[in-house]
Amino acid sequence: MMTIDEEQQALLKRAAEERELIFNRYSLGLDPSNQVDPWENPTYEIYHITDKYGFMHDSRLPDIRDAHEVQKTKIELERDKKWVKMIDKWNPHHEKLRKRVFKGIPDRMRWPAWKKLLNVEETMSANTGVYAKMLELSRKYSTEVRQIDSDVNRQFRDNLAFRERYSVKQVSLFNVLNAYSIYNPELGYCQGMACVAGVLLLYMQEEEAFWALNALIVNEKYAMHGLFIEGFPKLTRFLEHHDRIMLKIMPKLHKHFMKHNVDAILYSIKWFFVVFVERIPFSLSLRVWDIFLLEGDRVITAMAITILYLHKNELLRLKDMDSILEYLQVKLHKNFGYNDDFAIEALERVMKKLKEHKLDVPPPAKVTEFPTKPLGQFVEADIEKKIGRRHSEYTDTEKQVINDVILRQEQNAMEVQSTVSYETSECATGTSMASHGSSETFSLEDNNIHLKTANALQNTPQREILMGT
Repeated sequence: MMTIDEEQQALLKRAAEERELIFNRYSLGLDPSNQVDPWENPTYEIYHITDKYGFMHDSRLPDIRDAHEVQKTKIELERDKKWVKMIDKWNPHHEKLRKRVFKGIPDRMRWPAWKKLLNVEETMSANTGVYAKMLELSRKYSTEVRQIDSDVNRQFRDNLAFRERYSVKQVSLFNVLNAYSIYNPELGYCQGMACVAGVLLLYMQEEEAFWALNALIVNEKYAMHGLFIEGFPKLTRFLEHHDRIMLKIMPKLHKHFMKHNVDAILYSIKWFFVVFVERIPFSLSLRVWDIFLLEGDRVITAMAITILYLHKNELLRLKDMDSILEYLQVKLHKNFGYNDDFAIEALERVMKKLKEHKLDVPPPAKVTEFPTKPLGQFVEADIEKKIGRRHSEYTDTEKQVINDVILRQEQNAMEVQSTVSYETSECATGTSMASHGSSETFSLEDNNIHLKTANALQNTPQREILMGT
């Protein structure tokens, strides 16, 4: 019978062998000798069902583009020329830049524009050799390799760039995430990071995406560290701010959600964690990303409110939790109901309205939302983390998340019950919203707001809930 020390050594050896095996597969990439299960590379008809962003669709795309699509292409080509000149004479504070970003960065110009907005080239120049070092260390010491491999295998598999197992972009995504888990050991890896890095890699090279990801995580303008760190302190802060806006702008819809136990945590996770990717059409999410990179994280709460306001009437007609969540999580991704230009114009109006109400910026962040330890300094993990052993009990931070959800829902219930205001906000974004001037009072007959979400949290691994679908 093995002693405790012998058992630990055996587990450490097995973890090291597994890490080396996974890294070897990514090193081989598309080499024919690399073993890939048949189910990992499904067949597809590339010329019939692939859109301009590389995503594939069940239905065939039209063989001939209509006149509107041809005109859009001509306009975008003209805008390409303007963006080339603007990037050559870059001024991040120029009002012309803001106007053009809200119009949408032409897809061919997103690579140079996003790099400028995230200051990627300067950061790379100031950190020569750092990425290569982090990647080398990750091959020896990464404790996140198994989870990262699993997430790479399911990230954007309907996109040509990530479709084939161990493709160039899959390898880059695997490398970026492992290297970053070493560069920022306090954060390590959280599943939402795979989607964020995946979007960046659609427009950037590997090391560029690494430094762009770092900017999104540590720069105070975006501060995604607080979303991904254990306990998710920024998520809690943003959810509270979201509820505050809902009570002010859309109290009727807020009460409707509370009546049917639809807590914001159930529908807004991918809104906040990955800036709406996979919850709205990809073309629209890119437009939101353009504005997010320019304006910062206040765009996220504003877009969340925009989505709910545009679809308020339909949401009020849905009478149970499941149908509301399906509408927000599935249907809007397939068919948003408004074209991208209209949605962005609505977003801009909502941002203005929130600013008038002094609700455009959430309360200040706490120190726990930012890195407290130096970046790029290697810290070897403890034995428990090396062997990948899960904690049998919740940590104090995880328990606090559960308590925060319960307290927030209880507070929402009390506020809804005591609210006697009318839904007269002028947050409406166009005359097409028939109920813009609605003055219906609330029925307060439902005083029993259940806490199903918080109860579920007590029985489900924290990060699986927050990043799952």
